[in-house]
Formats: sequence, C-alpha cells, structure tokens
Amino acid sequence: MAVQDKLKEVFIEALQLDDGVDVENLKYRDIEAWDSVGHMALVAAIEDEFDVQFDTDQVIDMSSFKVAVDMVKELQEQA
Repeated sequence: MAVQDKLKEVFIEALQLDDGVDVENLKYRDIEAWDSVGHMALVAAIEDEFDVQFDTDQVIDMSSFKVAVDMVKELQEQA
C-alpha cells in the first residue's frame, strides 16, 4: 500500500473523520477534530503506523495532509 493511502487511513482513524471529508486536501484546524490535542494524537498514530519518529520542528510544521505525506516519505528514505 502506498504511503499516501496508508496515511489517509491513519488520518481518518486518528481524527475520527466522516466518510465525506476530503483528507488529501485537509489542513491543520480545517476541522474541529484537528486541533492541538487531535494533532498530537495524529502524530502518535503516524509514528506508530510507519515506525518513524518526528522531531519537534516536524511536529510543529505538519500543517496539512500533503506535508505529512512528504515528511513520512522523507523519514522512510533516511531509515
């Protein structure tokens, strides 16, 4: 499964998103579920699913689904 597809599932599960949400264009604070608490839950879920570790700057900079995809791909390449 591609990183983007797997990550989409993580977003849906971690943020408890409805089927109609356009995950691929989602940005931080676009929806109520992606607030600061939701953000930390999302970061933890991504780290668990992909076996990666974000640094503080990456956690802060993860402002959208697209940015998260790029970050995960970059971390996987470094592993």
